[in-house]
Amino acid sequence: MIERVNTLSAGGPGWTRPSYSDLESAAHAMIEEEAIALGLTVTRDAAGNLFARMRGADPQAEPLYVGSHLDTVAEGGAYDGQAGVAGALALAAALRAEGRVPPADLVVVVTRAEESVWFPVSYAGSRAALGLLSREELQARRVDTQRSLADHMRDQGYDPEAVATLVPPPPARFLEFHIEQGPVLHMAGEAYAIVTAIRGGLRYRSARVNGVWAHSGAAPREGRADTVVAFSDLVMAMDRVWADMLAEGADLTVTFGRVDAASAAHAMAKVAGKLGFCLDMRSSDARLLDEADRRLRVEIARIEAARPGIRFDLGQQSRSKPAALSPAMADFVARGAAMRGDSPRRMLSGGGHDAAAFATAGWKSVMVFIRNWDGSHCPEEGMDFEDLALAVESVHNSLCGEGSP
Repeated sequence: MIERVNTLSAGGPGWTRPSYSDLESAAHAMIEEEAIALGLTVTRDAAGNLFARMRGADPQAEPLYVGSHLDTVAEGGAYDGQAGVAGALALAAALRAEGRVPPADLVVVVTRAEESVWFPVSYAGSRAALGLLSREELQARRVDTQRSLADHMRDQGYDPEAVATLVPPPPARFLEFHIEQGPVLHMAGEAYAIVTAIRGGLRYRSARVNGVWAHSGAAPREGRADTVVAFSDLVMAMDRVWADMLAEGADLTVTFGRVDAASAAHAMAKVAGKLGFCLDMRSSDARLLDEADRRLRVEIARIEAARPGIRFDLGQQSRSKPAALSPAMADFVARGAAMRGDSPRRMLSGGGHDAAAFATAGWKSVMVFIRNWDGSHCPEEGMDFEDLALAVESVHNSLCGEGSP
């Protein structure tokens, strides 16, 4: 399934399937075809999230939803999202092959629009499924087309008006297989791990530095309002803030992403008068994000005071909430791992995932990380299929051997 889905991509290196695009819809159609072949009952909600249900022995028992997403970042990797969907299908396929009926309904989930690089909305698809997507968020504009999330939903045959009033399913259990996106498991030589919490994020996606255009040879150093220099001041200042907060025991990451001083007005012989950038700060504690944001603003005020003519405009802030995952569901996975003789570590997720949206909505939610290497959100993203199979086997053991938690 991973190989089939990855035949769908826009041009360029790696894999590009934008959120609410024809490519994402075609990938969902592939999963629907496979789910129907396995005898699962497929439905979609008003936002296009796919649910493929295998009936369990006890219709009153709490269902287990397992899945992930199929959209990617631009020029992303082969496994982010795809591996989680394939793992969910593999679990259903194993039960079918063995002639087993799970103790409760098993629902393969394929969400839409998990990657918030396309719309400035965290977990748009899963939050829509959970009745948490606001009308304001439905008007968020996609970065490449500048058309709204609602417009793109309509393009794919879905109903944003119905999304705004969607009645979510009763809280149940959600499990997401996903590559780690970091080096911990690879460096430790461990195939998979259990995730206990997911960092939240505070982002400025369209921040700017405004200064004064000047001639590169004629403007003296004193009195320049050079946006590149002012931005570099901020980068170094926030690197110090990050180090200080880590020393204070904080869980925090600080990342400056896109940096663009090459506007149409820019030239070799000019001091840059405008610069755009984005800033992404993450933590498992929302209060620490607030504190990092406060220190950011202190540093901006200091730089503006020291460099007359410089003004920062951070633009609109977007946030995703940190999410503590279910200890009971972590134990559920660990029991099946122990049946294999494994004792996977428990760890924090630095990246955001659909599992956070389900946890925030009151579901018993957990993630199982799969070892990966050569980075993530990039064409070099690596994963061993055997590692994914071991993780799926552990969940299979829990589901069939000990039943539901």
